Parts: sequence; structure tokens; C-alpha cells
Amino acid sequence: MKDTFLEISHHQTSKLGQSAPGDVFQSIKCDDGRVVSVLSDGLGSGIKAGVLATLTATMAARCVAADIPLRRVAEFVMRSLPVCSERKISYATFSLIDVAPGGRVRVVEYDNPPYVLLRAGTLMEPLKSELRLPRGKGGAKGDAVLRLSSFVAKPGDRIVLYSDGVTQSGMGTKSYPLGWGDVAVQDYVRDLVASSTEGLSARELAKSLVREAVTKDGWAPKDDITCGVAYWRHPRRLLVLTGPPVSRERDKEMTRVFASFDGRRVIAGGTTANIVARETGGKISVDLKDLDPEIPPSSSLPGADLVTEGILTLARVASLLESDQDDPSPRRNAAHRLLELMLDSDVIQFVVGTRINEAHQDPTMPVELEIRRNVVKRIAAALEAKHLKETRVSYI
Repeated sequence: MKDTFLEISHHQTSKLGQSAPGDVFQSIKCDDGRVVSVLSDGLGSGIKAGVLATLTATMAARCVAADIPLRRVAEFVMRSLPVCSERKISYATFSLIDVAPGGRVRVVEYDNPPYVLLRAGTLMEPLKSELRLPRGKGGAKGDAVLRLSSFVAKPGDRIVLYSDGVTQSGMGTKSYPLGWGDVAVQDYVRDLVASSTEGLSARELAKSLVREAVTKDGWAPKDDITCGVAYWRHPRRLLVLTGPPVSRERDKEMTRVFASFDGRRVIAGGTTANIVARETGGKISVDLKDLDPEIPPSSSLPGADLVTEGILTLARVASLLESDQDDPSPRRNAAHRLLELMLDSDVIQFVVGTRINEAHQDPTMPVELEIRRNVVKRIAAALEAKHLKETRVSYI
């Protein structure tokens, strides 16, 4: 679909008292442009459930990414899954979406709540076929029933996957004796998107649904709660300008790139901000409310959505991305604000100045204080691999 970006994001919380979630959400971008996402729910909760869910999600995603027919993938996964000796059911369930570059979507569901397809504010009901397969080893009775569907996505479409921790939240309470339920969850998704005036991102929708389920459980989750969302939207673009140009003669060129950019704009670096301020006649103001013992405060400059210090802030963003700590801190320091802007964008363009800053060559500085261009490469790699963002890096 022309000028449409597929944003995929997820959010989850573990069952109360568990240190690790028993649900897993994985996404892979294939060499042919396809995107494969899987949500798997391991039986029970905790580490054991998480291991089985990870095994299931990884097998399914990699087999589909290898372009193996869906029936063969399903047969392989079902044969591989062990069966609980007491309950006689498989140790993990899964929902899988396979999105082709042209927008053709294939969905396979096994024992997870049905996915939500929201189009132009309407809950759609795709035609589904059933595929019955023998269950894995362990004496399970009956066949496993997989549901297959396919459709062509349109701009603005959303697919919402979630584990049964969502639909069963609130179970046993006076308000929801049988749990929140499929229909109520679907209505919540539709109404939440309809109430959003700026187009609710996949990330915010996933977080909102999980938070609502946790609320239904009285802020004490009785199961792992996970939601994954795919959203076809007009790409949100972000420019990150960092480092002074190789020569002063190119200061005006860098400023023109900044001023003409169609999207949100960030300046990371004091020298870079001073260059833009000088060339545009703007004034830099430091945000004294943004004080943090580890990260320098952010600033404001007309035309910029965020102005931060350079290498320290970028290095912290890289570390947060690589360690999967991508949920903004309540402290809201400059690094977390920059991270939030990146995660809420689809196409991130880095313009990196190549003038050497002598301060960063000081041998007494920390080892992790790397050269700016290498930190940017780390950030771009993490955004592409873990969040399926599109990144572009240019040097000036």
C-alpha cells in the first residue's frame, strides 16, 4: 500500500507474583518484505510457561518466514508441542499473522481469543475456515482445531491480538463473574479508537488494553496479560539531528535540512542546537523541571519538538533499547522522552555531523562514551530489529 506503514507493537504484564511472563509476542521482518508476528500463551504462568510460549512463537514465526505452507507449519508446531498429562491440552496456544508487502494478510489461530479486525470504526468479521490436526504427544483427546483466515488490509486497519488474560480479567468479581469477555473487549477496542482524535498508535492501544484488563483484575493480575497490535497508518516521521557538520561552511545546509523536514524534529547535542539557534535566530531555553542525576536536562527551541544533550543521552537511549527497557520512566528524563518519540514514530532519519568533538577523545571518560556515529548505529539497529522501524542514517 502506497505511503502506508505497518506499525506493530505490544505490551504485557505478568501474573501477580511471577517474575517472568508466560506469554510471548514476537515479530520478524523477512527478506522479501513480509512481516510475521506471533502471540503465544504458555500453559499456566511463570518461567516454564514462558519457555513453551517462546518455543512455540519462535517455531511458528521462523517456519512462516521461510515461506513454508501454513498447513505444514501448523502440523509441525502441533506435533512438537507437548501435552499436559493432567489437562490433556497443549502446553501453548498461539495466534499468527503473516503480512505481505501488498497488504495481503493471513491469520492462523489456535486456542487464543479471536483477533479483532477494526476497519473505519467497524468491527469486521473475516471468513474463517477450520483445520483439524492431531494434537502433540501425550494422549490428548480429540483433534486440535486451528482457524485460518485471510484478507487484504486497507489503510487505517488495525489487527488486535491478545491472550486470555485479557478476556478472563475480572473473573469472579461482581461486575464480571465470567470475566471481561470477547464481546466486551472488542467493544472497548472499537470505542477507544473512536474516541482518539489523533489516531491511536499500535503501542498506545496495546498499553491501554492491558491497563484496562489489569484494572478489571483489581490491579492484581490473575494471569499473564498480553496484547499485540498491527496498524496500517500514514508513516509518522522523526528527524534526529546530532553533531556539528564536518566544516562550519555546512552549518546552513544542516539547518535547511532541519527547517524543511516534514515531521517531528529532535536536536541531540548542545553544539548542534547552538548552530540551529544561530542560523534560525531562535533562543534555547533549558527545562529546569527536567533535572536528573544521570542525564542532562532537555531544552526547548522554536521548531524543535525536543532538544537534548548529545552523546550521554543517545548512549542511554541505545542501552534502553538494547535491554528492552522501552517503557518510559516515570522520571521522564531527556533520554526517556527521546525514546518515546522514537517508538511513536515509524520512519526515523538521523543526520549525523562528523566534526570530531575533542571532549569525547579524553581517555579519562567512561568506556561506554562511544563516538556519536557508533551510538547512532546501535540505536538504528535496535529500532529496526526489535521494533520494525524504518531508519535512515546520513552524515554531514
